[in-house]
Amino acid sequence: MGRYLSYRYSEHSITLSVYFFFEFCKLYNFLLFPSAIVSLMSSDTSLSETSLLEEESGSLNKSRPPVKSNPVRENIKSFAAGGVGGICAVFTGHPFDLIKVRCQNGQANSAVHAVSNILKEARTQVNGTVLTNSIKGFYKGVIPPLLGVTPIFAVSFWGYDVGKKLVSFKNESGGSNELTMGQMAAAGFISAIPTTLVTAPTERVKVVLQTSSKGSFIHAAKTIVKEGGISSLFKGSLATLARDGPGSALYFASYEISKNYLNSRQPHPTAGEDEPVNILNVCLAGGIAGMSMWLAVFPIDTIKTKLQASSTKQNMVSATKEIYLQRGGIRGFFPGLGPALLRSFPANAATFLGVEMTHSLFNKYGI
Repeated sequence: MGRYLSYRYSEHSITLSVYFFFEFCKLYNFLLFPSAIVSLMSSDTSLSETSLLEEESGSLNKSRPPVKSNPVRENIKSFAAGGVGGICAVFTGHPFDLIKVRCQNGQANSAVHAVSNILKEARTQVNGTVLTNSIKGFYKGVIPPLLGVTPIFAVSFWGYDVGKKLVSFKNESGGSNELTMGQMAAAGFISAIPTTLVTAPTERVKVVLQTSSKGSFIHAAKTIVKEGGISSLFKGSLATLARDGPGSALYFASYEISKNYLNSRQPHPTAGEDEPVNILNVCLAGGIAGMSMWLAVFPIDTIKTKLQASSTKQNMVSATKEIYLQRGGIRGFFPGLGPALLRSFPANAATFLGVEMTHSLFNKYGI
């Protein structure tokens, strides 16, 4: 039975990897060969010419016909929208994330203590004003997430779109093709698989940088590689996937459900009109999704931070035991929960707002 389960798991993993590989190949060929772009342009041109002829004959409706879907273009749009959302998340939530990491790593007893230490470091610096140094202090270590968040969120939202294709199916009776809550969660979990390859090394450098008083992103990365080799950049990858798998499942499912519920209570646009982005609903749904995710996976995130900040070799079991024994039991897995929740609402509200507005602009200009 064990061999059978192992075989089935390997079979599904290989199938999923092959699917992601071919999706990347589509995007690669599009960027590498201009003929793909010419093909897209020519298809759009022929569509526009047809629309003009139909308008002249009086057979065209007032609403603009939908742009013909192209798989490669849809992949690029998913990447771009996710990247914009990630940048919005970093600038909104990094100060809270810094406080959370310091609490999780034992450098501060509480959020207030962490803020006090950051301000104290700002006052001891010779160059610059206290205000400038304080702002810099709260954005310490922001370069790694800025460099990594764009591909992380780009891959995450692209992976979610790919996941939706994998789990969606049409009803034989011709009914609604809307995804169920289980399908949304499954698509969210799938998105975490390719995302971990980018998230793990980026967060490894970020955690080391945030928990040290000196250094830069490049210096921290060089130090990590020098002390443990390239493989040490991926320290905590298993914990990252253990966090992001169920976390992403809850994240995307709760967002979709919350947004659909909020939108259902609003008046619908008339036939033929595009539904505008409801900024308030998107922000509320995004904030709810972020808080739901962090409440569920915060203990795993604490273990991951412990692993990535440690200079010695540890596994998830030993790190879990150490946290439990040294930090007072179960409550030791929730240090910095307050800052994390405070960060999660505005940061994820900004994330989904950035993603939705980017898609809205794409649709508005027929991209």
